[in-house]
Order: sequence, then C-alpha cells, then structure tokens
Amino acid sequence: MNFSVLMSIYYKEKPEYFNRCMESIWNEQSVKPNEIVLVEDGELTQELYEIINIWKDKLGNNLKIIPLEKNVGLGDALNIGLQECSYEIVARMDTDDIAMPDRFEKQLKVFENNDVDICSSWVSEFDNDEQEVISYRKLPENHKEIIEFAKKRNSINHPAIMYKKSIVLRAGGYKKMMWFEDYYLWVRMTLKGAKFYNIQEPLVNMRAGYGQLERRSGLNYIKAEMRFLNTIRKEGFLNSYEFVRNVIVRLIARAMPKKVLKVIYKRLRS
Repeated sequence: MNFSVLMSIYYKEKPEYFNRCMESIWNEQSVKPNEIVLVEDGELTQELYEIINIWKDKLGNNLKIIPLEKNVGLGDALNIGLQECSYEIVARMDTDDIAMPDRFEKQLKVFENNDVDICSSWVSEFDNDEQEVISYRKLPENHKEIIEFAKKRNSINHPAIMYKKSIVLRAGGYKKMMWFEDYYLWVRMTLKGAKFYNIQEPLVNMRAGYGQLERRSGLNYIKAEMRFLNTIRKEGFLNSYEFVRNVIVRLIARAMPKKVLKVIYKRLRS
C-alpha cells in the first residue's frame, strides 16, 4: 500500500531535531514511505536548509519540498502540503518527533484489514532525552469510544495520525482554530461519517512533556478554548449539557496552580 508522509517545518525548528525525525521515518522504518512531502513554512535558517539538502541528496524524488515565501502557520501549511501528496493514505509527522521503527507497518495493516478512515495510536512523551519517557498519552481504541471521549478531550494524537486524504479534504481540511486545529478537524470528520481507530501502543515519541502546561494557560488560551467549544456546539457535535460541562471543567483546570496540574497531567498520561 503506497503512502505519503506529510510534514511542515519553520525557522524555529532545531536542525538536529529535524535530522533525528528524518532518521526515524526513513533509516529506521520497517516499511518506508513512498514519498515525504515537506512544506517549508516561510524562510528557514541556513542550518535547516543544509540539513534539508543533505536529505534531498539522499532521497531524491522520494522527498518533495514545497517552499512557501511567507510563514502561513501549521494548518494552512498542512493544507498546501496535503494537496501535493500523491497517495490516498497520508501519515502526519512533526519535525521534532521520533517515529517508532514499526509505526508505518502497523498502521498500514490496520487500513488493510479494517474499514477505517483515520488510524492513530498512543504516544510517549519526553523532554530532552528520547530514552527517558516521562509520560504516555493513552486513548480509546474503537470508534464509538473515541467519539465519546472526544466530547470531553481530544481523542486522537495528531503527531501519530495516518488518514485518508479524500475524507480530510471532504471535511474541509485544516481550518483556523488557534491551538485546536487538529481537534476541530477530527470533529468535522466525525460529522462527515469518518471511522476512527487508535492502536493501543505508542508509535511516536513526542518531544513534549510538561512544557505544554505553560503553553496551555493564560487569557488568550482560555478565549481560544471557549471559542472552539462554542463552535463545535453550534455545529452539532456537543449538546448544551456537554458544552456547559466542558466549559466548567476546563475553566477550573485553567485556574489550578501549575504544581497541581502537573500531578493531574502525569496521572492522565500514566
């Protein structure tokens, strides 16, 4: 089964992170992608261009580079890259994460043996050393459980996703929804009848950890979160009770001290 890997890179990415990512999705994979589509989201640093050129020399036509004159943001960059993907099956990868050696092999088997449109997995998380996993983001396996979970929290790990290009386009692709672009896409795909599945093991090691807590705070984040919840209520994914429950729970969480949130974060990802 042929498939593309879709990535977007911008100037703040560290060259060594990108290089490690590429090693994991090419050198170390039991099943290699037929193409890697890399969107250069605006002008990059000279160091990044040098690493990209090294991989271009190595992969040739297997690496398709899409340069953008200006930085347009992740969602728009992925929409542009998705249009350039040659195959129906597309795997997402963030340029600072690390794929497990059998990631693509296991996800392709799910598509071959099941009626699904989107297949993701658990992810492991680390701060600096990829050998020192600090937590796991475990999510439900089957479609019905995934949809129920999604009414409370994001039920798909975007960095580990593999999906059918056609149904993503049918749902309108990635749309502007600050901090929630991927979650919003899953909701719209659900409303279009997409079928979900999560492999019950980590297939991507994410460079994340507790730093996310700092980004998920502040008035701007709260406003964006409330706007997202209100949007998916209007579009019919949440009923009024589910909307109010989410607002209360999330506002309480945002008001908690960071130390308390770290404990909850660790328990949710244990």
